[in-house]
Amino acid sequence: MPVNYQPVVDDETSIPKSSSSSSSRMDDEDQLVYTLDDALDSAGFGKFQFLVLAYAGLGWFAEAMEIMILSFVGPAVKSQWNLSSTQESLLSTVVFAGMLVGAYSWGLFSDHCGRRKGFLGITIITSAAGFLSTFSPNYVSLLILRCLVGVGLGGGPVFSSWFLEFVPASHRGTWMVVFSAFWTFGTIFEAALAWIVLPKLNWRWLLAFSSLPSIAQLFFYWIVPESPRYLSMKGRITEAHNILEKIAQLNQSKLPSGLLVSDSTIGLDEESAPSKYTPLLSSTRKLVSDFKSGFSSFVMLFSSKLIRTTLLLWLLFFGNAFLYYGIILLTSELSSEEGKCASTVLRSENLQDDSLYINVFITSLAELPGILLSAIIVDRFGRKLSMAFMFVLACIFLLPLIFHQHATLTTALLFGARMCAIGTFTVASIYAPEVYPTAIRATGAGVASAVGRIGGMVCPLVAVGLVTGCHLKEAIILFEVVIVVSVVCVLLFQFETSGRELSDSLAASDRKQVVVVG
Repeated sequence: MPVNYQPVVDDETSIPKSSSSSSSRMDDEDQLVYTLDDALDSAGFGKFQFLVLAYAGLGWFAEAMEIMILSFVGPAVKSQWNLSSTQESLLSTVVFAGMLVGAYSWGLFSDHCGRRKGFLGITIITSAAGFLSTFSPNYVSLLILRCLVGVGLGGGPVFSSWFLEFVPASHRGTWMVVFSAFWTFGTIFEAALAWIVLPKLNWRWLLAFSSLPSIAQLFFYWIVPESPRYLSMKGRITEAHNILEKIAQLNQSKLPSGLLVSDSTIGLDEESAPSKYTPLLSSTRKLVSDFKSGFSSFVMLFSSKLIRTTLLLWLLFFGNAFLYYGIILLTSELSSEEGKCASTVLRSENLQDDSLYINVFITSLAELPGILLSAIIVDRFGRKLSMAFMFVLACIFLLPLIFHQHATLTTALLFGARMCAIGTFTVASIYAPEVYPTAIRATGAGVASAVGRIGGMVCPLVAVGLVTGCHLKEAIILFEVVIVVSVVCVLLFQFETSGRELSDSLAASDRKQVVVVG
């Protein structure tokens, strides 16, 4: 890291601390200064971060439940309303389409207006649309409301980016894996909830209960702090300092002595990031300025310094989603008791059979060892090597399935593949927000996530066609090809982010690169 920092010009410039710390350093005018990363390292990981983890994890938990519910609601609605298979599939497709729009939109919004405001919009839309789905009088209204739920769920990367910005670099990999575990717990909880609710009540009650986590998020929104890194990037140093003080106080630690400074007063260029001195703009001019700022954030992803990373991330997330949802499909198909290649993922006529819920429940449990494996290797071996290793392991698990195997061995191989798929998904979700500067972090991670949703939408169309047409061998070969392409993308990433401080600007990002590959 560079040792010379320029203090941010602010009417309420940072306050010197009485405590001393080796994290402090001198600027060009021999003033004692420290960066936000220095402050987080000194404050450590403690009670404050656990509270942040609880709120961000609840958002991830809620998203997993709303995604998992698609496996149960579709067949139930199809049976009750006499829908066609196409209409049933459309219930899932519109959710992913909404997530595609939401992932891009919420990323731009939170990078420009702040993480907290993004949370407010995300939780209002998700909780309201999710709960109102319970009272849908017909298929069209349910379709519209589930699409709106998808728009809200697209804000998932904002929660991960927000939590990431509170974690010291030395703890980031491990705790981001812990954060990702909320997804697995959400899928397991939803499977158990469906097992309890559907046989006794109906799909409307399941929708109502599944919306409760999002409603709880809205209830606790008022105590959620803004990201100090976002505030620092926007030049709101005093506000960032106040939050850092609260972190240190709750963690029973101290901040470094000196002035808090930022790597960059603004995240992009001088024109695209409004400061606190521009409230006199008319509402029309401000709206135009906001639009330009959001568009600039997206365009910045294709700058000469980021275009390679951006495109590789898109391919990685597409491949990850395609593989993850494809393995779930294969598990349901190849592990079925009848073993009929024309069987569907879930059969409406077997909806009340306990074996249906047991199968989905046990399949979800397969993700737990994947999360554990990620936690063990993500900081020890780095993000890139961890992803490459788990992709190769998934390839090994799937390869024997090209030939007919015993049912028990088939199930074990598919569970191993899903373990690796969730592991690579977890590490990729850590790497994406780390690789971008603060000004476009949520946008970059959000757009990558949106491209991943396309993979989730395409997989059923391609894989289901192969599986239901009794072309299981071809389907598995397709997944192997997707894995190979994903591994190549991982190896082509320019730098490793393990142990690397988050950057606030592109220039700072260049200075903080630690391992250059090409």
